[in-house]
Amino acid sequence: MAFVIADRVKETTTTAGTGTITLAGAATGFQSFAVVGNANTTYYCIAAQSGNEWEVGIGTYTSSGTTLARTTVFANSSGTQPSALSFAAGTKDVFVTYPAKMGAFANGTGAVVENYTTLTGTFTMTPGKNGMSVGPITISSGSSFTVGSGQRWVVL
Repeated sequence: MAFVIADRVKETTTTAGTGTITLAGAATGFQSFAVVGNANTTYYCIAAQSGNEWEVGIGTYTSSGTTLARTTVFANSSGTQPSALSFAAGTKDVFVTYPAKMGAFANGTGAVVENYTTLTGTFTMTPGKNGMSVGPITISSGSSFTVGSGQRWVVL
């Protein structure tokens, strides 16, 4: 299982409730979640086409049944995270995004780059890539961070 981010990935769903989302195919002009790859994880957003329901997190794509399991919920419109939002009936957009929570960013002056000090969930570094963070870094109980053979994760 790898963590994958891909550009212009967007599908729809009519799934209601808190469970796994069944995907209905790529929106016109977009790629389907198939580019993420079976059993791989990615950042996602689910947003109701009408109303104000939304959720952002890490999902696990399964090609059999074309589903997205809501593995880790970062934020949602009801503030119930880390629990999944119970979506009402209706059509929702499901797309790959880059959550604000996960970003390393420069503050307003551009002089400081910030990252989170606690890692939550399951993360596997993309094959052929290295990574770095500024520490100390804590990996939450029940979470994992996998660095493949020949890769490096440097914590300064």
